[in-house]
This record gives sequence, structure tokens and C-alpha cells, in this order.
Amino acid sequence: MLDVPREYVQLGLRFDRLVEGFVDAYTGDPVLRARVAAEPPPDPARLADRAHELRTELPSAGLAEERVAFLAGQLRGLEVSGRKLAGTEIGYVDEVAAYFQVRPSRGDPERYADAHAALDRLLPGAGSLAERYPAYRTADEVPPERLRDCVLAISSALRDIVRREVGLPARETVEYEVVTDKPWSGFNYYRGNYASLVAINGDLPNRLSGLPALVAHETYPGHHTEHCRKDQRLVATGGRLEHTIFLVNTPECLMAEGLADLGVPAALGPGWGRWAQEIYADLGLSFDGELAEAVAEAVLPLDGVRQDAALMLHDYGWGEDEVVTYLQRWALVPADRARQSLRFLTDPLWRAYITTYVEGRRLLGTWLEARPTGQPLVERYTRLLDEPLTPARIRAEVESAAEIAAAAAFLDGEV
Repeated sequence: MLDVPREYVQLGLRFDRLVEGFVDAYTGDPVLRARVAAEPPPDPARLADRAHELRTELPSAGLAEERVAFLAGQLRGLEVSGRKLAGTEIGYVDEVAAYFQVRPSRGDPERYADAHAALDRLLPGAGSLAERYPAYRTADEVPPERLRDCVLAISSALRDIVRREVGLPARETVEYEVVTDKPWSGFNYYRGNYASLVAINGDLPNRLSGLPALVAHETYPGHHTEHCRKDQRLVATGGRLEHTIFLVNTPECLMAEGLADLGVPAALGPGWGRWAQEIYADLGLSFDGELAEAVAEAVLPLDGVRQDAALMLHDYGWGEDEVVTYLQRWALVPADRARQSLRFLTDPLWRAYITTYVEGRRLLGTWLEARPTGQPLVERYTRLLDEPLTPARIRAEVESAAEIAAAAAFLDGEV
């Protein structure tokens, strides 16, 4: 019987030889990686064919149903990556759907206008909102010399919460470093053995109100926590080789980014602003936590503007200057920040990835809200950390919950 998980891992390692960074994390056998590295240069079309072959082998591979579903989605993503690298023309929306099991669509400008109106009420003063909101963000910036202190304080406090509410391996560790010239704001490099290095982009302004979400996203209860718990439960205990590798542009990315973006609601919930305010006060920094929390809630609908920009660039045929203007108008960012966003949206490896944040948070947020009556949010969230769930599985559970709720409502009406 073909060992599909092992073949899948080797296939992922071969993709990393085509595109540096395709393997986000690998904690498996170093001998296997060295063997793949010694092979002749891979051909992307043949890698795509192999991904397709492995998908057809899955039903007879003797694996549990949830492993088959996980690997089928991953292999579909790899197949499309291989086809694109081989020069096959694939529409942007179809590409994103193949990678992440969701189809992106443009947001509603009316929702963006409503978000602007909410911000306008929260940030009174002279000047237009396009002037006041960037000014608020500038005033919220972390003094560069205090960035490390702030990150470590927030990380320590979040770690205590996650250790108590969720649980962590006894020897897990996180290190932080500040980097430059990157298209992202933060990145988790999981090294295995329950250890991560988190890089924070020093080229971008880091804001006091944004640090809790950034640290939660990368570490507790986000990427680091997920890696640790899956490493412990699925790999060390369950022997699931497929979870020794994490591959870009596959369904597991949408799951990972969605759960990481929901880290603050899961770990802290309402009142996180006051929580952060107390931490900053201990560091001698002034911070209005209630206002920050209200502003974050108001701007949440604007998250879709970034996905709109990707669709405009890659599907609608807009020029970069037009997209920058769109980002300035609706995301309320200055031109230089808008052009920084274009670095991510036009990077060959990352151009489709923005959907993992936008649609990931939406889908998983809806799933968390649809939890059974009486189930604590953190208990539901822990399933995301521990189980090899897929976007397709999450969507099916949301639809099932909606059907149950509709039936209950009907019966209540009958009564």
C-alpha cells in the first residue's frame, strides 16, 4: 500500500526547491529532506501530475476519513501550484479557490462607508477622517526603543492565559527579533521541538493597539500554539507524518491564519483594550484601551479592502496606481503604506495569500459563533488548534448548525 503521507511530504519538499519559502515549516526527518535536496532539479509539471496521482490513491491508502480529507485538499493546492509554475494560465479566483477552498469576492462599499461613519464618530476633531485616522494611528505608534519591552510583556501575559485555559507543552519557547525589508508585518518560524522564532517587521510602524493582535496571531494562541499542540498530538502521539510539514498556498493556511487572527477574541474577549492598557501602564506608556478596542471593532469591516485590491490587480486588470488610490480611499492609509501592501499582493508566492486572512477570519469567526449552546468559546477554539480541520469541513459544520437552528426556530413557532 502506497504511503501517501510520506509521498506528500516529499512532494512538498520538492516544491520548496522550486520556490524558496514554499515550505513554511518542516519538523520531519532531516535525512528525508537531504535526500530530496540531492535529487535532480524538479519539474513543476511533473510535480503537479504527482499531486494528482496521490489524490487518486487516497481512497485506497487505508487512512482515516479526516486524514483523507486533509490530504486531498493539500494535494489539490499543490497540483494547482505546479500547473501555474509550469506556465498554465489559471484565473485568479479559481487559483485562490483551489488553494484555500473558498472563492473570494469584492466587498460592499456601503459597509466600508458605514465603517468610516463609525470611525468619524469615535475620532472627533478638525480635518477630514482621511486626516484624523492616520493621525490617530501615528499617535498610537510604539516608540522603537520600547518595541521589544512591549512585545515581551504582552507575550508573557498571553502565554499565562493560554497555558491556563488551553495548555502548552512544558518546554515550549518563543524568541523574537526585529527584521527589515519584508512584505509582511510579522512571521512565525516554527523550528520544531515546541520552539518558534517570531520576526517583527521594523520597517512598518508598530502600534500599541495592534501589538496584542500581532503577538496573539504569531504566538499565543495563534501559530506557535497551533504548531506546538499539533506537533504534540498529531505527530508525536498520532504518528501523522503529514503534519511535519506546513506548505504555503494550501487549505491549512486559511485555517492557520483564520484561527491566528481570532487569537485576541479567543484568549481575551471583550475588554482586551483595558487589559493592554494595564500592561502598558506598567511600562510607563499611556494608552486608551477602551478607545483602541472601539476603533478596532469599527475598522474590522475594512479588512476586505485588501482582498478587493488583490482582485483588482489580478482579476479586474486595474493598474497599481488605481489600486493604491482605492486603498487610500477605503482603508484610510497613506500612499506609502498602500504601496507596501502592493509588495505583498504582487509577490509571486504571496499574491493569493491575502484571502487566508480575510476569508479565514470570516469563516472561522462564523463557526465559532455557531458553537453549540453552552459551549465556551475557548473550548470550540481549541478544536482549531488540535484537529486537522479544513475550510470545507468548517463550512459544512456551519451549514449544519444553521439547519439545526432553523429547525428549532420552526418548532418553536409551531409550539
